[in-house]
Amino acid sequence: MKLDEIDKKILELLSEHGRMSYVDIGKELNLSRVAIRERVNQLWDNGVIEKFSVVINSERVGKNVSAFFEVDCEPASLVRVAETLANNPVVASCYQMTGPSTLHMHVLVEDFARLEQFINEELYSLNGITRVESHILLRRFKSRTGLKL
Repeated sequence: MKLDEIDKKILELLSEHGRMSYVDIGKELNLSRVAIRERVNQLWDNGVIEKFSVVINSERVGKNVSAFFEVDCEPASLVRVAETLANNPVVASCYQMTGPSTLHMHVLVEDFARLEQFINEELYSLNGITRVESHILLRRFKSRTGLKL
């Protein structure tokens, strides 16, 4: 789907203000609510918009430790390990990467005891992992939840 400037502006407004009404978007762009709804539906139907969601402040809900992991796997085990980790509720994101590690993973947990439990019981116990490196987040300066066009 080729995006025009109106589509891009709609996406920008929704990225910044996910609860913005179609009426308010229409006012901003000088279009009707119906025209905005049709465009958003088209963006959804064509897979440009994957989902609507809410961004939760992890610390405010008790997830006080944020850790990033670089995980190397044996090639034959990669998909199984990645799917197992991706299905773990403490794993916020998991990506197959190029470069020195195979998987890049972000984990959110309540405290360091839970992080240690995850590492020892849920990560190290997986067959096919050859190396794990972890990084603990000290302070977040920027976090982006959507794509900037």
